[in-house]
Amino acid sequence: MNNQLINIALSQYGVQEQPGKLHNPTIINYSWETGFRGIISDETAWCSIFMNWCAMKAGLQRSKKANARSWLHLGQVIHTEPQIGDVVIFWRESPSSWKGHVALFIGYSEDKRYIYCLGGNQNNKVCIAPYQASRVLGFRRLQKIK
Repeated sequence: MNNQLINIALSQYGVQEQPGKLHNPTIINYSWETGFRGIISDETAWCSIFMNWCAMKAGLQRSKKANARSWLHLGQVIHTEPQIGDVVIFWRESPSSWKGHVALFIGYSEDKRYIYCLGGNQNNKVCIAPYQASRVLGFRRLQKIK
């Protein structure tokens, strides 16, 4: 279990987008601190940006890309049961689409149909939310940067 990564993400629990022309400066800061300087709105897809920010703060590998599926290309591939704090990548729209979602694995629902994840841009905020297990593209365990 990656306690540091979970604790960093949990420290941001409840950070949410602001409606209209107001933009949450904390979300904009995730972008700026991780090198995504062109992002000036909290209404962008920011799940991968949040994951990059958390991984950077924890001294772990990061994708350095704003798309969720970029997380499929780093870390240790997990073929067995994921641990709390492993990265989980989901598809959106269709398995072949470029769209996705990335978050931290918390656990399965009792019937294993849903995965509870801690992440950013989940209902427009940092929170724990359920995602269909049938949409998982993969699990990754991030490694420390050497």
